[in-house]
Amino acid sequence: MAVTTVAHHTTAAADTNTGGSGRTDAQTWGLIMIVPYILIFLFFVLYPVLYGFWIARKPESYVKLASDPIFWGTIRNTIIFVVVAINIKMLIALVLSGFFTAERWWVKALSTLFILPWALPSIPTILSWRFMLNPEWGIINQQIFRLTGEDGPNWLNDPTIALGFSMLVHVWKSLPFWTLILLSGRLAISKDLYEAASVDGAKSWHLFRHITWPSMQQLYFTCLILSMIWTLGDFNSVYLLTGGGPADLTHVLATLGVRYLRYDQIEQSMAAIVVALPLVLPLVYILMRRLGSNSGNKP
Repeated sequence: MAVTTVAHHTTAAADTNTGGSGRTDAQTWGLIMIVPYILIFLFFVLYPVLYGFWIARKPESYVKLASDPIFWGTIRNTIIFVVVAINIKMLIALVLSGFFTAERWWVKALSTLFILPWALPSIPTILSWRFMLNPEWGIINQQIFRLTGEDGPNWLNDPTIALGFSMLVHVWKSLPFWTLILLSGRLAISKDLYEAASVDGAKSWHLFRHITWPSMQQLYFTCLILSMIWTLGDFNSVYLLTGGGPADLTHVLATLGVRYLRYDQIEQSMAAIVVALPLVLPLVYILMRRLGSNSGNKP
């Protein structure tokens, strides 16, 4: 009789906690808390994306896009930007991640200053570069005139130099983040491996080749692919520095859509964004495959 009474009270308590619906109070509150996120995602992410596809559905938009010489120059700039800037950035990040593993106080202090470009907002930091490159009152040309007595060049008036500075700003801005990621990968390697190899007479290059690189290879290439995806969507580095100029010759796919919006060519603007998908989607697929295979290898 006592056992039956306890079981009855236990069942009643369980019904109270689930509200008679089969869900616990925690699950109910979890659903309530996730509803605002779902609404925000539907209205501010999914709806704009679907509406953009709807606007860009007409084949005529892509015909006009292909007939615009600025478009093909933008494709070239995007490929150059992605290939050159990312490889330079990731190689420097790999080297600096080794430098910041040094256990010296001044290295720790320098690492704090090194993070600032990434930690500060993009708009003021990139616009500061634009001010420094101003041909009349920029600090760079002022120093050139002070040292040589001659006026400095108009840095952003040459498409090649302007695109080069856009890549430089991109590397400068995002380099601290990737350095920190690779630094965390280095710190995860057991120091016993380095100590054992050093006892056997291994030099710095051998330590990197046989211990560091094999341990970080998967992380490095995953970061490389993720950086490609983010760089294809990097709007600030180009638009805030050059505005796509001079003569719309430094546009990348992330900024080309804004150019068409300025001329009220909304359909071409959306088409320019959709054109970037064949570059982005394969990278996303490769990234997901790599992450899936890495998680599958875990015990």
